[in-house]
This record gives sequence, C-alpha cells and structure tokens, in this order.
Amino acid sequence: MNNKTDLRIWAKSIRKALNMTQKSCELVEKIRHCKHYKSANNVMIFYPTKYEVNLLDLLSDKKTFYLPKISNNNLYICPFQLGDNLITSCFNIEEPCSNPVDPKILDLVIVPALAADKKNYRLGYGGGFYDRFLKENKKLKSILPIAQELVIEKLPCEDFDEQVDIVISC
Repeated sequence: MNNKTDLRIWAKSIRKALNMTQKSCELVEKIRHCKHYKSANNVMIFYPTKYEVNLLDLLSDKKTFYLPKISNNNLYICPFQLGDNLITSCFNIEEPCSNPVDPKILDLVIVPALAADKKNYRLGYGGGFYDRFLKENKKLKSILPIAQELVIEKLPCEDFDEQVDIVISC
C-alpha cells in the first residue's frame, strides 16, 4: 500500500472494526490535557461522520467552538454550539448554518484524518481542504486525534500536503 487511494480503503476498513465510541472518549480526554487545547479559547473541531472520531463532548468545555463549512472549494469556519442547526453538505457531512468568520480568530484547529504518520502528516479524504486551510493559516496550532491502529510509519506525501503540530493517538 503505497498510494493514497489504497491507504484510504485500508484505513476505512480498519476504522469500521474499532470501537470508535471508546476511542473517541479516550481521545477527548487526551485533547483536554494537551497544552495547546488548554490555552485555546477559540477552537475548530469537526462534526463526526460514522466511524470517525467524535469530539462533540468537548463542546461542554468553556471555549468557543467552530465547525468547518465547504463552499467553492474553500474551507470556512463557522461558530457552533450544541443545538445549532446543521445542514448536510454535498460531501454528506453535517455543516453549520451560521455565517463564516475570519479564521484568524482561531487559536487551535482539530483536524480529521483517515490515517497519520510519525512525521505528523495526515491522510485526508482527498479534497485538500484542510491542507489548503493549514497552509493559509500557518500560525494556527493543529491537533490530529486518531486511533493508534491508523498511525503508520510513513504516508506518501506530495508538495501540497501539510503537517499538523501534534498527533494524539490511543
């Protein structure tokens, strides 16, 4: 498996076999102990799809949260609180109905992935949205929570792939 397409298929099959509820609880606790999270006031998380890490328990913390919204090939950040209306995007991901705000407001972004490697590169879903977002917001700290079973030695990387600051696994 040395191409991203095969790795995505592999990662999705592994993820389906994991207890993602348990993994999510453990990852939420690890994030809560991370210095970047502790010091952050404005945090972007992602709304989980089936078999994905669920970080929604973080919403009970005393922080302001944001969710991504995809439009015109760009990733925008929108305020979000539990109970806010969501709409299903063309990627079958729940997105906020609120209006986007300037990403410079963020202190931290928590990034989804199918897999990660030991150099903090991630295997995303193939759209490049987070890679472009991280490249445009270099000063923003980033965390990638992922099941340990999905961390490999080295992912195939291309020029546009961006590293995250911290990979948190369990």
